[in-house]
Formats: sequence, structure tokens, C-alpha cells
Amino acid sequence: MTDLYGVVREALGERVVIEARVRLPGGASRETWALDVTLPGGGPVEGRHELILRLDSPGAAAMDGSAGLGVEARLMRAAAVAGVPVPRIVACGESYILMTRVPGETIPRKILRDDAYAAARPRLARQCGQALAAIHRMPLTALPPQEQVDDPLLRWRDVLDQLGEPHPVFELALRRLAATRPAGGRRTVVHGDFRNGNLIVGPEGIRAVLDWELAHAGDPLEDLGWLCVKAWRFGSPLPVGGFGEYAELIDAYEEAGGQAVDRHALRWWETFGVLKWGVICVMQTMRHLRGGARSVELAAIGRRVCENEWDLLRLLRERGEARG
Repeated sequence: MTDLYGVVREALGERVVIEARVRLPGGASRETWALDVTLPGGGPVEGRHELILRLDSPGAAAMDGSAGLGVEARLMRAAAVAGVPVPRIVACGESYILMTRVPGETIPRKILRDDAYAAARPRLARQCGQALAAIHRMPLTALPPQEQVDDPLLRWRDVLDQLGEPHPVFELALRRLAATRPAGGRRTVVHGDFRNGNLIVGPEGIRAVLDWELAHAGDPLEDLGWLCVKAWRFGSPLPVGGFGEYAELIDAYEEAGGQAVDRHALRWWETFGVLKWGVICVMQTMRHLRGGARSVELAAIGRRVCENEWDLLRLLRERGEARG
């Protein structure tokens, strides 16, 4: 069992008291805890604090390809300076981040349907555009150095090949995307997983952007396209996260200082995002079927593969008709 007291004492001192702790749902490679802690008097941070503690398992970053928590903390601090709403980092090490607990909702279906967020929903697409413009202002030095520029199409083709599973729709999409790749834009920090589900939302709108472990250098339109992937609409007909229109996102992004958005390039990145999510669904299912991690949840993700194949065929047809 994780020595929570040891981690929290290292971060906040020997006198800290953990009054309550609840482990939150999350992946197998990382633990996330909601903590209520008290710091006795005599210091500038005395009193009761509501915190979130994220913990790395040994070798987690190497196993899943994500950044370590020390890197993630550096990114979040740089994001705060750039004007991105993020939790405040209280303390961090190579294997943990201790941050303030931001109240609000992260479950997309509640955000899209509950009356409590009715006033927030019409604002979210614009707020996402503003937050993404701020992310793309972050200095590239906030990222760890990369030895080479990663070609996203090549990367996901390699992943699909390694899975050894025949998926003709994904192969077709890879070829079409390679043949219609837009000219590269500027290179910025890319969040890597900016979508409905990784945002804390209150009645007034976005309160914090979460989950920075997939951040990397790349084309900023990758983030905008990923936000528009159909899977993150959760049944809503609205294309941006299930809560807004393309024009709302694009106008807010450009007004906030983001680069001018080429609509055709955005649709290319949206199509790429659907392909990427489809391949990830295959990966997750194979983890279950091949015994890497027996899980009903991973098995259920398998049915999403055909949904993404259908979405890809529709997008490829639309893009073909637009070119014609």
C-alpha cells in the first residue's frame, strides 16, 4: 500500500495531519487521492486544505509513454503563467504531485445534461478556444527535450502494425491522411488530451484543465481537432466537445491570439483524432484479450472500434466530396 503519510510529510512537513483520504478512479499506472489535511499553526499555510495527490508507480512513464509527474508539474506551472486555468501545485517530486483540489464536475454526461451546468454549456466552446490559445503560448522549454520530431501518422501506423490486427478502414484512413496532409503550421506545446472529460467545469464554465501527461511539441491544430472527435461529444450533435460549434471554438481561439485556423486542416486533424482513438481502442482491447490486464472495461472498449471505423468512413467521404 502506498505510504501516503510519507509522501505528504515529505511535501508539507512532519506536523501535517491527514484528516480524510479517498482514492479516486484512475489508471493502473497512477494513483489519485483526494486528501483533507491540516497543518498546525505557526506557518503561512496553516489550517485545513483540500488537496489532490497523484502518485506514479515505478516505471509508469516508461511503460505508457507519458511524461513523469515531475515533468507534468513543470508543465502545469508554465501553463498557469501562460494564463491556462489549472490547479495550483503545492509540492512535487519525481513520483508525485500535490495540488489544490478544484471543485467542479469532470463527468461529460453530467456537464452536457445536468441543469446545474445549463448556463455553462453555451460558454464552453469559447472558453476552450481561449484556454487552447493560452496553452499554445507556453514556451517549448517547458517540455523535456525531444531527440527527433515525431511524425504522428508514422507513429500510429507503427502501433497498428505492431498490433497485428487487420483493420482495412484504419489502413485506408492512414493512406488518405498521408495523401492529403496539410502544410505544417507553427510548432507549439500541444496538450495532447484536451477534451470533454479532462476539464473541471463549474456553473460558470471551465475552472481547470487536467491531465498533462501526454503533452508534447507539435502542430497546435492537433489539440483543436482532438476536442472535436465524435467520441468526446458523448451523444450530443454539437461537434465541439458536445457543447459548441466549430465557429465558436475557432473565433475564440483566434481572438485570444491563436494562429489563424485553416478549416480544412482542422478537419484533417479531427479525422486523424478519430483514427488515433480507434487504434487506441484496439490497443486497450488487446490488453484484455492477450492477458495483459483482464478487465471488463477494457473488453467493452472493443465495441468502440467499429464505431470509429464508421465515423472514419463518413469523414473520409465528406472530405472527398469537399475536394471534388
